[in-house]
Amino acid sequence: MSLYVVADREELTRLAYHMIIGVISSKEEVTLGLATGSSPEGIYELFRQNKPDVSHVTTVNLDEYIGLPADHEQSYAYYMKNQLFDHLNFKATHLPDGMNPDQEAECARYDAILAENVLDLQLLGIGTNGHIAFNEPVTDFELTTHVEKLVQETIDANSRFFDSVDEVPTTAYTMGIKSIMEAKKILLIASGPEKAEAIKAMVEGPVTESMPASILQRHPDVTVLVDQEAASLLEAVKNSCCGGTGDNCCSDNDNSDGCCGGGCGH
Repeated sequence: MSLYVVADREELTRLAYHMIIGVISSKEEVTLGLATGSSPEGIYELFRQNKPDVSHVTTVNLDEYIGLPADHEQSYAYYMKNQLFDHLNFKATHLPDGMNPDQEAECARYDAILAENVLDLQLLGIGTNGHIAFNEPVTDFELTTHVEKLVQETIDANSRFFDSVDEVPTTAYTMGIKSIMEAKKILLIASGPEKAEAIKAMVEGPVTESMPASILQRHPDVTVLVDQEAASLLEAVKNSCCGGTGDNCCSDNDNSDGCCGGGCGH
């Protein structure tokens, strides 16, 4: 696990965008795993501004609320069309169908899509409780696509997108942790002090199903890209030569950290 700490969300967004473009440019056929929510919005804005050629890129999204039609303003299908899909020439795009009443069939359909489209890069955010996609605490690490009952913390966090908390769906289709771990590369982004505890537990805590993101410690190619606020509780950052200086920092999970003047690039 490689950790990159940058000054702020703006710098994080730029670096994440260029990392993703690097993957897109590396092969003739590329599959990206995409996320929704507020974390990737700046990245998608850069895609809209720069309009890179993505005619060779297939996308597979992490999750979708159950019970929201694709044209509902708070569905992830609507979010992705508005943020990205209506603006670029992707080869193909895939999301779970939140309106499929046959949940077993929908999960099997999405697993088949993932089997046919191996993820070259999976973009992830992280919940304040450590969830990745909608894999809530104590989700089995061996699950593939499944129906997840959302915990109250997640419902409350997502209520800002709805008129009231009562309108937030309580279940979702989600790519399972086993499926996420099969991606060749993973890029996890987080910003803001509200994510600091989850980032610390993910990077420095034990691997446990009570902290779903901690499983990423076992992936061979994970980049964690965070701003200083999200990294503020990490011992590797507090004890490094960059701690509190505003410089960019890099470290690995083995605590071999150090300063990288001018930014943390590969």
